[in-house]
Amino acid sequence: MATGLKHRWSVSFTYMTGLPFGMWMKLLAENGYRISPAYLHRAAFITLTSLYNSAAAGIERLRFAKAIEQAEIAEPPVFILGHWRSGTTLLHDLLAQDDRRFNFPNTYQVVNPHTFLTTERFVSRAFAWLLPDKRPMDNMALDFRSPQEDEFGPLLMSLKSPYLSLCFPQNEAHYEKYLTFREASIADTAVWKNAMLAFCKKLSIGDKRALLLKSPPHTARIRTLLEIFPDARFVHIHRDPYRVFVSQRHFLNTMGWYTYLQRPSPERIDEAILARYVRMYDAFFDDLALIPEGNYCELRFEELEIDPVGQIGNIYEKLSLGDFGRVRPKLEAYAATLTNYRKNDFDKLDGETRRKVHASWQRSFEKWHYPA
Repeated sequence: MATGLKHRWSVSFTYMTGLPFGMWMKLLAENGYRISPAYLHRAAFITLTSLYNSAAAGIERLRFAKAIEQAEIAEPPVFILGHWRSGTTLLHDLLAQDDRRFNFPNTYQVVNPHTFLTTERFVSRAFAWLLPDKRPMDNMALDFRSPQEDEFGPLLMSLKSPYLSLCFPQNEAHYEKYLTFREASIADTAVWKNAMLAFCKKLSIGDKRALLLKSPPHTARIRTLLEIFPDARFVHIHRDPYRVFVSQRHFLNTMGWYTYLQRPSPERIDEAILARYVRMYDAFFDDLALIPEGNYCELRFEELEIDPVGQIGNIYEKLSLGDFGRVRPKLEAYAATLTNYRKNDFDKLDGETRRKVHASWQRSFEKWHYPA
């Protein structure tokens, strides 16, 4: 019985279940109310939860509006940058071991940004058993308390994110502009920036620790993030582009099916991966010089995998994060638990696809010295 319920939850649940009813209706209207028949059960589930979210969000506003407005982000945030499947989750989990220095959004908070101050304590405990033990795409551990991408929070508060194209792939071009915000209107950019700041302030109520934030789209938003947090610090992780490509393809062929509300076009997946990477890193390299000196560092995934403790120590030194010796024992203990982690095995790319990847992402091969 419990197993069956957990399965039905897993095929119905998406991060969209954090939307209030009014925003859900707005999103449906934005997409012409086009839901593929295969995903009507998912849309029905989102509608049901949106009614609950609207009531809970109203209570949250009454209880916490003043506290949110007065909340201060005492320390400059630290942003983890990198393309999807480049090791950002591993880096996030490692840095999050320093919970005396860092405050980070967890899985429950990012999916329920309108209500988590009111509902998290009860709901995250009562329904923790419904969450999969591991992420479908890479076997990383998952629970409501796990460090999670902050992208989902502002998405559900603003409806401005490229992740919405995973739900509505037939409207991908509309949502793609929110990757870099360079083609977005001033008004749309302001809506997202306000949502990002509000979400960070909610996380910071009564908490003076620095926010540790990880979201691959932020890699293309350095300029926008600095407008919100001028003293922010950034850690960028990169990985063998061939491995990134094949892993991202696997991600879209696994996690995507837990998210869609419209039928995707599988034949466009490779093209979309190649194009999005280029857009991301064009913006990244354009904006890199805007980061104040001493607020940026970079590392290779392959080196982090071999020596996680040493690489985190380098980050502490380069970003002046304080006494690394204090957190080192805890970090070593956590790193020891990763020795049995089993990575996905992928088929090798065919020659034609390898040529396309190298041609599209040549700058990354050359810049970071990966073999072509």
